[in-house]
Amino acid sequence: MSKAAIEALGQLYADKFGLSVICLRIGSFEPVPTEPRHLSTWLSPRDAVGYIRAALTAPSSARFAAVYAVSANTRRFWEVPDPTVLDYTPVDNAEPYAVDIPGAGLPTDPAAPQAGPYALPEFTLPHLRF
Repeated sequence: MSKAAIEALGQLYADKFGLSVICLRIGSFEPVPTEPRHLSTWLSPRDAVGYIRAALTAPSSARFAAVYAVSANTRRFWEVPDPTVLDYTPVDNAEPYAVDIPGAGLPTDPAAPQAGPYALPEFTLPHLRF
């Protein structure tokens, strides 16, 4: 909810005050991918720096954009930003790490939530106090 609220606030400030706002939707920011989901969502440190630099130097004509910051993963399901919106092309790929990740060869469930196990009720319910 907080991510959606901040993106909406960014859109409001871009529309109302003419600010240039770039929201980066960061995938799995890790030194190296360590679980099967990361093979799709991994954002390498090098690519993170590239996206941040591109967002900070985006032309002021880019009023508002919410884009996925994800490395050039073979298995990614998020689209990288259009270069006319954010001028950065990711370079790293999680695939070389797949041999070290248990379960990497199993098919991905297309119905699974994008947030992985963190989006499931089973993750949240134990933390709620009734």
